[in-house]
Amino acid sequence: MTTSMLLAGTPAWFARRLGRMLVRVLAPALLAMTMAAPAQADDTQRVVYHVDFADPTRYSATLTSINNLINDAEQQLLPWDVHLVLVGYGIRFATDDPLEGTPYAADEALNERRDELKGRLQTLIEIRDVKVHLCDFTRQEINLSKDKLYEGIGLVNSGVAKIAELQREGYAYLKIQ
Repeated sequence: MTTSMLLAGTPAWFARRLGRMLVRVLAPALLAMTMAAPAQADDTQRVVYHVDFADPTRYSATLTSINNLINDAEQQLLPWDVHLVLVGYGIRFATDDPLEGTPYAADEALNERRDELKGRLQTLIEIRDVKVHLCDFTRQEINLSKDKLYEGIGLVNSGVAKIAELQREGYAYLKIQ
């Protein structure tokens, strides 16, 4: 049933008045409902991984976790936006420099796995579009030249501030234990 059928036989002045009243009452209510409704969320997998530890096996587990998350997103045809933030001891996984004389010096376990871990990280950066950030406070603390970092690793002033920023933007926080 149309509005014109409902108002058939109604005086024109009454129909106009009723129309204006409905606009005044319903328009603000509809506007309020629209503004109160949450923005349409997409299904993007937004995750930030935090690496501030020295253990190569734990770091390897982090890379595996990132890869598994992306594989799952791909299988579900979901987009992803994954960040890896390296802070403190995480700098060990951002360079081939042995970092001798620093608290972050490479040990035998890291030296044995460095090429493998570097290759996996580069694949995540280049093929899987994982964004990798290194805390510049950590880099400056040990006077490591920027040109000694792996390609594709960006610097942020503070790694923990970057993590907090991403969490405010709705990214899930993961730290492999």
